[in-house]
Amino acid sequence: MTTHSAVLTVPRVLSIAGTDPTGGAGQAADLKSIAAMGGYGMNVITAVVAQNTTGVIEIHTPPVRVLRAQLEAASSDVTLDAVKVGMLGSVEVIEAVRDWLAEVKPPVTVIDPVMVATAGGRLLRAEAHTALLSLLPFADLITPNLPELAVLAGADPATTWAEALRQGREVADRFGARVLVKGGHMPGPRTPDALLEPGRHEPVITFDDPRVATSNTHGTGCSLSSAIATIVARTGDWPAAVSAARSWLRGALEHADDLHVGHGNGPVHHFHHAQHVLADSASHERVTDVLWRDCERVRREIDTLEFIAQLADGTLPPETFQWYLDQDMQYLTVYSRALAALAAAAPSESAREFFAHGAAEVVTVESALHRTRLNGAPPHPASEVTRTYTDFLLAATGSETFAVGAAAVLPCYWLYATLGSALLEKARAAGPEPHPYGDWLATYNAPEFHLAAERAREIVDRAAATADPATVRRMRDAFMRACELELRFFAEPVRRAGARPFAVASTHRVG
Repeated sequence: MTTHSAVLTVPRVLSIAGTDPTGGAGQAADLKSIAAMGGYGMNVITAVVAQNTTGVIEIHTPPVRVLRAQLEAASSDVTLDAVKVGMLGSVEVIEAVRDWLAEVKPPVTVIDPVMVATAGGRLLRAEAHTALLSLLPFADLITPNLPELAVLAGADPATTWAEALRQGREVADRFGARVLVKGGHMPGPRTPDALLEPGRHEPVITFDDPRVATSNTHGTGCSLSSAIATIVARTGDWPAAVSAARSWLRGALEHADDLHVGHGNGPVHHFHHAQHVLADSASHERVTDVLWRDCERVRREIDTLEFIAQLADGTLPPETFQWYLDQDMQYLTVYSRALAALAAAAPSESAREFFAHGAAEVVTVESALHRTRLNGAPPHPASEVTRTYTDFLLAATGSETFAVGAAAVLPCYWLYATLGSALLEKARAAGPEPHPYGDWLATYNAPEFHLAAERAREIVDRAAATADPATVRRMRDAFMRACELELRFFAEPVRRAGARPFAVASTHRVG
């Protein structure tokens, strides 16, 4: 696994790929994906491709000396945190990129072995296959589709998932690199994926999601591989990066039909998670932007809490943190039930899938870290604050409308994501020594958690857009009530330990 001594705020990611005049694939898709994942994208052009959503028309390969000059220009001036390699096309281009990788040794290299465009058209000359194989040992991750995987394995395209996994293991072992086996080309209503590592028979992580109903899939391979490279450059965590990138790409596919680009196999919506930010901004404002301003006082008070300050600089007494984790574990148990209730009440398949996935993640990811740190210690009685907060969540998601319930759970996504970023910045400023609570802080600054927070915002905005004024007011009340309870929840561990008394302002109520 790639490791980093510090978390990168904005990874510097270089795309080595061909062009796409319609902006859906190649370096255009790479740069959009890198930006969507919070990275700074750069690009080196390997080929000028005249293509659109209906197919490839013509390819021009610039002189290799121009390619070498581009690579040198980028790497001699900018420290590269990750490199994504896409379309290469010819033997000479592949050899130039291979020699550059051997010299520069980027910390993260993802190779998407592009051979045929999704819209149709060969992008790799037949004589270049052997040269491409010599490039793959320089990869940390290889992301072929099933036809490309078959070529790399020297076999016919897999017709079953078991055969695809077998080919993936062969490729991983042969080239000493991770392989993401992608089931998008498999027939049927689901799209399985699996991350494989060399020398390991079982997948590191597997996925099995319903197929997104769209024909607009142009550039999905480019987009996914670039997103993974960006997230890994930030976190060093390959399974989490694949999971977060897949979640984002599913949203991009779900919103692909909104774009209306071209007459063929159109592109995905790379910035679907930000679509409300600029939409009709002259006359409209996101409901969640208003909510964020409304809770500014609560956010300021959270920032000044003694618990937050000690958590950031690592001076929080271990017993105080353990008590907090114990209460948070009890909270998460109920929070998972609240998310499951929202999934059952969701008005759309995408919202239903989001909250169902969130309910499962709380149990398998967040709670697992808590259980590890608690190390089997018997639980404390639930505090009054914990009981009040969990009772409120169950009422808001069980008795209220979906819109009100979604607004009630939003602060647990949004406040934690914002606070996680701020705490990690303060923790890094406190010194280079290992932070006693660094693993816990990193959970809430992970890219997938920030993506989930933005997705939760989008769901609340969509719910508010079709709600009557009375429901919107109840949504605001629920959001503000949850924010106040978050403040009390953060203040309680130090208050309980005997620090200065904590007084909370009057809270809002749902109903």
